Amino acid sequence: MPAGSCLGSDAGRADGRAHAMGAVRPASVCTRMRPPSARDPTTRTDLDSFSVLRNTTVAVIAFSVIGGASATPAMAEQSTADQGAQTRQGIHVATWKMRVSVKAHKIQRAPAPTKTRSKAYAFRLVSRRAWPSTQFQCLDSLWTRESNWNHRAYNSGSGAYGIPQALPGSKMGYVAEDWRFNPQTQIRWGLRYIKGRYGSPCGAWGHFQSHNWY
Repeated sequence: MPAGSCLGSDAGRADGRAHAMGAVRPASVCTRMRPPSARDPTTRTDLDSFSVLRNTTVAVIAFSVIGGASATPAMAEQSTADQGAQTRQGIHVATWKMRVSVKAHKIQRAPAPTKTRSKAYAFRLVSRRAWPSTQFQCLDSLWTRESNWNHRAYNSGSGAYGIPQALPGSKMGYVAEDWRFNPQTQIRWGLRYIKGRYGSPCGAWGHFQSHNWY
């Protein structure tokens, strides 16, 4: 009889009594199912397979949870490191590709006064003539008294003009035509005049001290 059938001893006894009474009764069928017995090999195999499947599923879920939790910080750290590397690379590239243009601004110095430049030019010409520095001192004293090194100085009484107070001023024109406004032209003429007339600036200065002119 198959497992789970309800035709047992009670049903047999009922059938015996029915035959004894001369009547035939259908066999009663029990609808209750007996619980599977652990001793049944087929049932135990099913239970073992279910347990193995359940344990495997639990292990997989636990591994996924634990693995995901442990991998999340690592992935975050790796992502942060990648972003930092990209940032450093971007800064590095930007640093090397940046072109800095520095414009040098020249310091605009005010030009030296004309008087200072005229003295410096006269000193160079005196040095070229192999005269000692005392000759320039005499020349400085002489032309300071005559015109104070003013290349536009004009004596309305005599008509003398320029730094050397040439009389008349047009004499300086044989050096250059710009004698009216170029102090260098006037200095060149004055040194030629002094050399030809007095031999040296100190000779001209001595004459000026004695006669108040040269």
